[in-house]
Amino acid sequence: MENGEQPLGQYFVHRPVLDELCLDELAQKGTWSTKPSFSERVKDSLRCSVPRAKEVVLSWVPVLGWLPKYSIRENAVGDLVSGCSVGIMHLPQGMAYALLASLRPVFGLYTSLYPVLVYFIFGTSKHISIGTFAVISIMIGSVTERLAPDSNFIVNGTNGTAHVNNDERDAYRVQIACTLTVLAGLFQILLGVVRFGFVVTYLSEPLVRGYTTGSACHVLNSQLKYLFGVTPARFSGPLSLIYTLLEICRLLPQTVVPELVVSLVSLTLLIVVKEINAYYRQKLPLPIPIELIVIIIATIITHFCGLSAKYNIDVVGEIPSGLKAPRAPDVTLFSAVIGDAFAVAIVGYAISISLGKTFALKYGYKVDSNQELVALGLSNTVGGCFQCYSVTSSMSRSLVQESTGGKTQVAGLISSVIVLVTVLKIGSLFEDLPKAVLSTIVFVNLKGMFKQFMDVPILWRTNRADLLVWLVTFVSTILLNLDLGLAVSIGFSILTIIFRTQLPHYSILGHLPGTDLYLDIDTYKEAKEIPGIKIFRSSATIYYTNAEMYLEALQEKSGIQIGKLLAAKKKHETLKQQEKKKASTETKQNDMDGTLPSDTFSLKEKEGEHVPAELEGHKPPVNGICNGQVNWAYQSDMTSNSDYRVFHYDDNGTQVSKDSEEDRGLAYGCGTHSIILDISTTSFVDTVAVKTLKNIFKDLKEIDVEVYLAGCQVCVVEQLERAGFFSESIQKSRLFVTIHDAVLHVLTKLGQTDALLDVFCNTQM
Repeated sequence: MENGEQPLGQYFVHRPVLDELCLDELAQKGTWSTKPSFSERVKDSLRCSVPRAKEVVLSWVPVLGWLPKYSIRENAVGDLVSGCSVGIMHLPQGMAYALLASLRPVFGLYTSLYPVLVYFIFGTSKHISIGTFAVISIMIGSVTERLAPDSNFIVNGTNGTAHVNNDERDAYRVQIACTLTVLAGLFQILLGVVRFGFVVTYLSEPLVRGYTTGSACHVLNSQLKYLFGVTPARFSGPLSLIYTLLEICRLLPQTVVPELVVSLVSLTLLIVVKEINAYYRQKLPLPIPIELIVIIIATIITHFCGLSAKYNIDVVGEIPSGLKAPRAPDVTLFSAVIGDAFAVAIVGYAISISLGKTFALKYGYKVDSNQELVALGLSNTVGGCFQCYSVTSSMSRSLVQESTGGKTQVAGLISSVIVLVTVLKIGSLFEDLPKAVLSTIVFVNLKGMFKQFMDVPILWRTNRADLLVWLVTFVSTILLNLDLGLAVSIGFSILTIIFRTQLPHYSILGHLPGTDLYLDIDTYKEAKEIPGIKIFRSSATIYYTNAEMYLEALQEKSGIQIGKLLAAKKKHETLKQQEKKKASTETKQNDMDGTLPSDTFSLKEKEGEHVPAELEGHKPPVNGICNGQVNWAYQSDMTSNSDYRVFHYDDNGTQVSKDSEEDRGLAYGCGTHSIILDISTTSFVDTVAVKTLKNIFKDLKEIDVEVYLAGCQVCVVEQLERAGFFSESIQKSRLFVTIHDAVLHVLTKLGQTDALLDVFCNTQM
């Protein structure tokens, strides 16, 4: 280079070959730990001081940290407008989603009030809107209908006719929903206290999106009866969605036409105005509250036109004014709803934290996963005592809260005030609201979840395994219902993880000339194997589920069948002993006769030289033992003396001369003298993996093949030390920092200067 300048895009390395021992010495590896010991952590957690107490209080009650610093000038207007917008959305959605939970609409309003206030105090996300949500509502509804079906509340009338006692049924369903909500909240609080916020990571995004899409189908199916004004039989358990859909199709001739007309008109208005809101969202200061407008118009028309009495249109009915006194849950129901409560707790948290982290990433603040669990758990526990059912964040309301300028949790506080005023003063005005209108509100708000069907073509192009998780989750949720569907989905998702680690990609690496890079020879044409050296890599961690397959893949890829070679060696040694014994017997006999043996080894030895033991009496191995490439360069170096001639005997005892290059290669294990295991992808080793590696070292040593490890992480080295992996036969000097170090060591050790010059060079980028 001119002026001694190095070209851009290149680097040059000059350092000694580093094995694990040399690295420890060069980098001055220490035995100290920067982490405090367990006893120190316990003492620190028990230490009491004013700063410590303040830190603990602020971590558990976040509102004390941010509310005193609240900027009225910067945040007040945005939070006020946002809170009013979200509060207006809470009213129709709360009443509509209560029908999904098989509860009266007023309980949806309660659910939009108390939990929001609790989250304001304990939550850490500034933009999510806590309250009713379609998926959670339908999960609650499946439990209330299962434990309190209409058939349990049939009473005989005065004229001998039977009818359902709706008041008694609804009261018991509220009790079930509140008990389930409290138990789900307790689960969430417990998981948050023990710092188990990471548990939601086992619900992958494809699983959550597939589950919510399947749940949306259940929601849609449950609202069809209000749309057509029919009363189908109730089904529960697997295939209940299919049975309900068939039942509704059977009842279509009984459709209440006026109710269908109300539904279609409401649906048309909602769709048109929502599309206008979406199209002009940049120009509109506030989205048009079409849901509230439709509710008001439908209530006024129904009330003054007497549609309920004239055309038998089903309406909401009595909405009591005022708030209910808190009531303890029925603990006797815990055993009946414990599984459903855990499912509701996990699904609700998964939806909430995923949405919260999305906004946190967008606006640059942190959402505490464990504190979110506690906040959501307290919202459910306290809300359940005030006759609310389980809550989570709503995507539609959260997007409105964010897009209308909401900056903090104060927006949620303002929305709850609007709901409170409605419950106290104007809730009774909606008693003549048709249930069909609430159903159309549910339909329109399912649009976002049904858009998730577009995940299928995207996942088909990007990741087929995730697509399979999505499809299995969706189908199992549709066919097996929400509880069993979730269990099957999680089980299948875990199985896919196991299969991915059990079936990793195995490869033989080759050297890229002029670099220190070693690449898969099946993928890169320029990557060339170094004669006599096999470099083997697995794409996954080696542990008990794939250790046996790792050994099988090593033998298949390297062409060295360890078991067959060991058997062949044992057979050769036995044959050699028999030959020696036979030769000794014949020598004695010939000494007596005065003649020389005719079938002993004929060696043309140089004076004072002996035949190397490794060249004595080798018999060609059995077919199929060796499949790898013969290392001619290595074999020619080892047997360069042309004066040595080797004779073998076949199975019939006939003397056969085998002095060819091929035979000498087979005798040395298919030309491979060294194997380098690249374990840089291994993040931990268990006892099975350690035992497998030990056996690889031991068995390959028996057939004169040396084994080295490369790219071993520090934590893995420590685990190997604790497991007693290292010994006199397996020393730390067999561990190398990189594959290149191991290759240079092998070539230097064997004195293969020609190959060494090809590999040992300045590496270029």
